[in-house]
Amino acid sequence: MKVAVHVDQLYSPAPGGIGTYIRELVPELAERGVDITLFHSRFAASGAGPPEPWMSGFPNVGLDAEIRSLYPRWNLTGRPALPEALAAVDVIHAPLPAVVPPVRYGQRLVVTVHDLAFMVSPKMFPARWRMLYRLGLAAAVKRADAIVAPSRNTAEDLISRTKVNPAKVHVIPEAPSLASSGSDPDETLARLKLPRQYILFVGTLEPRKNLVRLVRSYRRAAADGMKHALILAGALGWNSQPLMREIALAGPGEVLVTGALPAEDLDAIYRGASVFAYLSTYEGFGLPVLEAMARGIPVVCSNTSSLPEVSGDAALSVDPRSVREISAALRYVADDSALAESLARAGVNRAAEFSWERAARMTLEVYGG
Repeated sequence: MKVAVHVDQLYSPAPGGIGTYIRELVPELAERGVDITLFHSRFAASGAGPPEPWMSGFPNVGLDAEIRSLYPRWNLTGRPALPEALAAVDVIHAPLPAVVPPVRYGQRLVVTVHDLAFMVSPKMFPARWRMLYRLGLAAAVKRADAIVAPSRNTAEDLISRTKVNPAKVHVIPEAPSLASSGSDPDETLARLKLPRQYILFVGTLEPRKNLVRLVRSYRRAAADGMKHALILAGALGWNSQPLMREIALAGPGEVLVTGALPAEDLDAIYRGASVFAYLSTYEGFGLPVLEAMARGIPVVCSNTSSLPEVSGDAALSVDPRSVREISAALRYVADDSALAESLARAGVNRAAEFSWERAARMTLEVYGG
C-alpha cells in the first residue's frame, strides 16, 4: 500500500500534539510495510530540508505554493490538484483537519480530527485559524472516506456537531511517545536552575490549556503552605500574554516557564516532578497525561472532555473551572505520599494500555477500508 502523509505541521515552530502524532505514526506504519511519501507546502519554494532527521528516510515531495492561499483553496474547491509525484499513491492522509488536500479518482482520503476545540471554545483561537478549521472540517465531512478521532469524546463531538456519516468515524487512541533518556533528573534540574520540588505542566502555553487558572490555583495552595514550585514547560503559543501577565503578578510560591525543551531534558523534568497538572478546559486526547503516567508521576487533571477517558481511574480529576478544587487537589497529592504512590502505580498500569503499534495497526485497517 502506498500512502502520502501531509506533514506541514512539522515545519511549525510549535508542532505540538499533531507533530507528535505524525512522527510516531509514520515510522510505525512503515514498519508494517506501508510505502510512505511525505508531502508539504511550507518552505517548498525555498528548498529548505526536512526539519526533523527521521524525515530524510522517506521520499519528500514539496509543493511550490503559498499556504495562505493554498489551504483555503483546497478546503473550498479541492484545487489545485496534488502533483504527479503523488498520483500513484493509494491513500492521502491529512493529519490536521484545517488542511484537506484533494485526491484523484481511486485514491482514498483519510483525515485525522484531533479535537473540535475551535468549535467548543472559538474565542481561544485566532479568527484566521477558526475559519481554516471550519472550512477544513466541512471539507473532511463531505470528502473524506474515513475520519480518525483519538478518543470517543472527539468522535461523539464530530457526530453531534457535524453532518458526518457516523460510519466514517474511527476511534484510534494515541500513546506515550517521549523516550526515557535515563538521565539523572537532579543533574538536569541543576543545569536548568530549576527547584527540586515542583508541580509540572507540559504543553503549548495557550489559552485553552487553562494555565491562568492553574497559576491562580497553585498560588492559593502555596499560600496555604504548599512548598512546591510550579513549572510550565512548553513553547509560547497564541495569545500567551494573559498568562505571562498573571505570572508577573506578585504572589506566593514560584512559577517558572522553561520554554520548549529538547526531548532528553523534557523526559528528565517529567521524571523529577512531584505532581503533573493538566487542567485544560477541552482536550481531544491529552497525550501529556499519559507521558506523566508512564513515568509514575501522580496526575491531577480535568474531569471534562476526553481526559477522564484517557486517565481512567488513575488520576485525581477535578472541575477545571474551579480554582478551589484545583488548589485542593494539588495540595492533597503533593502532601499525601500514600495518595501520590497509589496514583503513580495506577498511572503506570493505565499508560501501558496504549501503544503506537496498536494505533498503526488500527490506522492501517482504516486505510484499507
